[in-house]
Amino acid sequence: MNDGCVAGLHLDAGTRAQARRRLLSIKGHVEGILRMLEDDSLYCVDALKQIKAVQGALDKVGGLVLRSHLRDHVVTAADRGDTDQIVAELMEVLKYR
Repeated sequence: MNDGCVAGLHLDAGTRAQARRRLLSIKGHVEGILRMLEDDSLYCVDALKQIKAVQGALDKVGGLVLRSHLRDHVVTAADRGDTDQIVAELMEVLKYR
């Protein structure tokens, strides 16, 4: 959303590295699912389990980014004077979690 928040995506080096590792793993997992779908003997439930695993992994990455946002932007909103904007952003984001 970022309607005027000039801080951008601030992730400390550890969080950024952890999110990157997880996303690369997810990428490999999705590629594996694509290969599964090319197999005529695929059992649908096996594919569904793998898709669910990817969704869970993406949720974990989202949690990392959300935690960083809370720590680095939300807790300082009052000092910056943009509390209403931050609350509106969070309400929008939480619709999708």
